[in-house]
Amino acid sequence: MDVKKIPMRDGYGEALLELCGKGENIMVLDADVAKSTRAVWIRDKYPEYFIDMGIAEQDMVGTAAGLALSGVTPFASTYCVFLSGRAFDQIRTTVCYNNLNVKLGGAHAGISVGPDGATHQSLEDIALMRALPNMTVIAPCDSEETRKATLAIAKKQGPCFVRFGREAVPVVTDKDTPFEIGKARLCREGKDVTVIACGAMVYEAQLASDELKEEGISVRVLDMHTIKPLDADAVIAAAKETGAIVTAEEHQMAGGLGSAVAECLALNFPTPLEMVAVHDSFGESGKPEELMNKYKLNKDAIIEQIKAVIARK
Repeated sequence: MDVKKIPMRDGYGEALLELCGKGENIMVLDADVAKSTRAVWIRDKYPEYFIDMGIAEQDMVGTAAGLALSGVTPFASTYCVFLSGRAFDQIRTTVCYNNLNVKLGGAHAGISVGPDGATHQSLEDIALMRALPNMTVIAPCDSEETRKATLAIAKKQGPCFVRFGREAVPVVTDKDTPFEIGKARLCREGKDVTVIACGAMVYEAQLASDELKEEGISVRVLDMHTIKPLDADAVIAAAKETGAIVTAEEHQMAGGLGSAVAECLALNFPTPLEMVAVHDSFGESGKPEELMNKYKLNKDAIIEQIKAVIARK
């Protein structure tokens, strides 16, 4: 697949610019990492929509809650690991418990942050956020889907969390590609097995599907951009029609997309399942591509698990 690469965070910044340009009643909050989150684009073009809260993630989320109570729709963004970790109590007790209309942008998600190392590589955020009542959790696959997800949560009432990476990743959708919160997107048709992926792993899943087609293995690929609410209908249909499932995510195996799919299958239609994810490990410093390969977050790992799960059918 010959595709261009753009950082997902660019889609986040573009959506915020669009919202400000339309005069929407929003405010963009940042924890002193505006260049990294692309919130700097708002600071520079629409400074009246921007507040730099400093390196104070808890205060940023608390302020966002106050803005929501005043009728403003706040977008609070910083590094995903600090947003989901340091500010978890404020997200849980102030935002979610009160079901406030706060939007959270988790930048630099996953292991592909690279040289910043384990302290900055957010691999637990989906687990933390999807456990919270009232929270919507989205992990888009590229910059365009990140843009659409950001615009979509602006219209949705209640707490929302969008995670996106730092590195440029292949753009596999375009402006006409459908996006709906809670609705999986079919990327590849297939009858032998289904790969359910999110984030940067959607591209890797499509590569795996294309490669295995040459071996006579028909692989369905679903872009499960919304982790919560999960598209249970798409999961159950895939289980019934293909008889085997592989999940793929740039996140810990525990508590992420794989866990959500496993819960759905266990309760509705038990099916052979394998997972491509980080296996109970912290990351390390390194080049993004090297890390993705070392931790087996690539098409080869997906192909390996596809063959393993088909053998269990």
